[in-house]
Amino acid sequence: MCPKKWRVLQTKNMMVSCNARAKQASLAKYISILNIIQGEVDPTKVHESLQRIRERKLVNFIEWGPASIQVALSRKSPYVKTSHRVSGLMLASYTGIRHLFAKCLSQYSLLRKRQAFLDKYKSFPMFADLSEFDDAKDLIDSLVDEYKACESPDYIKWGVEDPDNILTDDGSGMGLADPTYQFA
Repeated sequence: MCPKKWRVLQTKNMMVSCNARAKQASLAKYISILNIIQGEVDPTKVHESLQRIRERKLVNFIEWGPASIQVALSRKSPYVKTSHRVSGLMLASYTGIRHLFAKCLSQYSLLRKRQAFLDKYKSFPMFADLSEFDDAKDLIDSLVDEYKACESPDYIKWGVEDPDNILTDDGSGMGLADPTYQFA
């Protein structure tokens, strides 16, 4: 992975079928990114590449939190032989993954409607009512809803009822922290 090109950000190098450039993912945003780079890399070049990414806005981050690209540099392992001078791994929290979860849910619903592949489970007493399957479906459904909510600028208020504006000074979403609070 050459820092000049940041190949870890290219969709062809992603392990999950979540196309960051697809039409459905146009609103999707990164929550945070951790890049682990192993090999002979100049830290100043990495810093320049990060600056270029921020200036060109190559990565679409959430509005409600800090744009966070963390980089960890490490030397090559003397025990593992690789053909590349530099290798990289990117771990990212990306809201576009909700499309993959939603697709899995729709496929699950079709299978569940037909009662497909459930005969083996029903033969065991602990799966007699299959309620754990429904609980798991509800959990993934709420995860999809939360990732969708993460894409909006007012995510901080999502899922919280605040009729008396207790969390904020004026209900605008600003002032969540008390500026007079001193950390010990």
